[in-house]
Amino acid sequence: MSEQVVGTAAPAEDRATGVPESTGPRWWLPAAVGAAAVAVLALALSFGHGLTGTIPGLPDPGRLTSWGLPVLRLVLDALATAAVGLTVTAAFLLPGDGPSVSARGYLLLRRVAPVALGWAVAAVALMVLTLSDLLAQPVDRIRPGMVANFVTSVSQGQALAWQAGLALVLVAVSRAGVSRNLAAVAAALALITVLPPAFTGHAAGAGNHQVAVTSLALHIAAAVLWVGGLAGLLVLRRTDVLAGAAARYSRLALVCFGLVAVSGVANAWVRLGGWGELWGSRYGVLVLGKLAALVGLGALGALHRSRTLPALRAGRAGAFRRLAAGELVTFGATFGLAVALSRSPTPVPSEPVDPDPVTSVLGFAMPPAPTAAHLLGNVLPDMFFLTATVFAVGAYLLGVRRLRRSGVRWPVVRTACWIAGWLLLAAVTSLGFARYAYVLFSAHMAQHMVLSMAVPILLVSGAPLTLALRALRRPADPEVRGPRDWLLVLVHSRVLRLLTHPLVALAIYVASLYGLYFSDLLGTLMRYHVGHLAMLVHFVLAGYLLFWVLIGIDPGRRPLSAPLLVIIHFAAMSFHAFFGIVLMQSNGLIAPDWYTPLHPPWAASPLSDQHLGAAIAWSFGEVPAAVVMLVLVRQWIRSDEREQARLDRAADRAEAAGEEDELARYNAFLAAAAQADREARPR
Repeated sequence: MSEQVVGTAAPAEDRATGVPESTGPRWWLPAAVGAAAVAVLALALSFGHGLTGTIPGLPDPGRLTSWGLPVLRLVLDALATAAVGLTVTAAFLLPGDGPSVSARGYLLLRRVAPVALGWAVAAVALMVLTLSDLLAQPVDRIRPGMVANFVTSVSQGQALAWQAGLALVLVAVSRAGVSRNLAAVAAALALITVLPPAFTGHAAGAGNHQVAVTSLALHIAAAVLWVGGLAGLLVLRRTDVLAGAAARYSRLALVCFGLVAVSGVANAWVRLGGWGELWGSRYGVLVLGKLAALVGLGALGALHRSRTLPALRAGRAGAFRRLAAGELVTFGATFGLAVALSRSPTPVPSEPVDPDPVTSVLGFAMPPAPTAAHLLGNVLPDMFFLTATVFAVGAYLLGVRRLRRSGVRWPVVRTACWIAGWLLLAAVTSLGFARYAYVLFSAHMAQHMVLSMAVPILLVSGAPLTLALRALRRPADPEVRGPRDWLLVLVHSRVLRLLTHPLVALAIYVASLYGLYFSDLLGTLMRYHVGHLAMLVHFVLAGYLLFWVLIGIDPGRRPLSAPLLVIIHFAAMSFHAFFGIVLMQSNGLIAPDWYTPLHPPWAASPLSDQHLGAAIAWSFGEVPAAVVMLVLVRQWIRSDEREQARLDRAADRAEAAGEEDELARYNAFLAAAAQADREARPR
């Protein structure tokens, strides 16, 4: 643990190994990054009219708020990026020391705490400046009671409060231990802490928030991973350690580049409203500048892969560090441009002058009466599920291709099931049917049934864990945990063992029905995009867990007898059917605060639509239940056949050796017991 902090003099040679250490980044690098970010921020704010102007007769928050708010936002983004970069580098990019992180990883984790603490303080300060900006009042007029009301009742205040609280939790987690698993938890927590502000601001107020909000969240997460990973590499000093970490980071950076590009285009499309605004508005010109920076960063990444990474593997780290430092300065300027864009008025106003009540809540107008064309053609793309579908199908096909190249055959049926499951998931969440799920309880219930039953059965049948464990390769360094090693950690974890207990899986599945619909939770989740998204993801995961316990073939599930699995299946279907019957007999509306104001004029009464949804819930499980039962019976028969084949092989071996096999010994035992019984009877 003798690695020194960035900016201090380092020894010319590692005393333990004799490996030369490359010169680390000096104090000028963060100064150059900060200067580039602030300079671009100031220019872009002036050009895009992102500063609050002083208009006579109107309230003004003052220069402290006008300039301090974007600068503080930039500082907060820098601290968040540093926290993510340090945790990701320590957990995933560096070799470990058995179950613990390495000495260098430990030093990186020790630096997370002060960075995360500064992150929390910046979030609290940003609350005050944001409230000052919203109320157009100077900072000295903001009182603690006003801040408390802002945190409890306004989405922007709630997001910043969540970010500050999670950053404080990150401080504790980063100091809680040195295990690799804990470092991975810290990295995941840091990435989650970045996301709350993405669900407020321009994106949340824009029309079609399904694209705007999710694309912004993906954009921020990918950008922070990309930049943070690069910053984490520049902290490393030993050339051999840097070479391995840089090679692993290169694959991560390529994925992040693709995500940043796609999500950025989608987000800009929502805010611009048309291609003409790309050249005809100041906001569009700033978007073009950000696009040019992205292209330049992509070119620098390609230069890394073609030139500096081979030189780094050969022990020459100078070129890599110089190019990475220039890349980081470019990233700083891009972050400044991004903050200016978040403060600049968009061509499509986030709050229309005369908004439609339905559009202001849903992000789209009331859909017309359902027809086949409207259900399939009037699409409502959800960036989260579409991105997940593309990655899941692409990764699966790459794994199948790798197995075939190595001479291993993979069943076509499994591939077809996996692809069909993801396509069905994308269809019910992104086609026109998804619009009706927001305004009709019956459509929502149909979406729930598909996501919790049909989709999980198909995905479980694809056996993704088995494919991944066969296709993924082990890292060359045994102390490095690759994706396959992390999968094995998950498969053998206590958490998964608890979740795959049949009673736990059954309880989670049943609670998804009764807990959601017989409480006020449904209406609450429907009001927020992140809540609605979490609800749909929970449907898929709860169904996947149950059907993995029942018919799964992947490793990690508990070995259960076929009769017990049949009993669990009957219990799940009984609870499911009883739920539908209770709902059909109920005369009270579920989530009335949500469905009543949004009820379409062309639809039947809300209670009739609810009864239709109950009938869908009651009847939908018939076909999936029959399919699962057939699979269970087939597995039962095959299990008996395997057992009989084992006994036959044992009998053949015993006969060849002139010994009695297990069956013969059992028959002899029965014969002896019968003889003893006959002798014990009175004559």
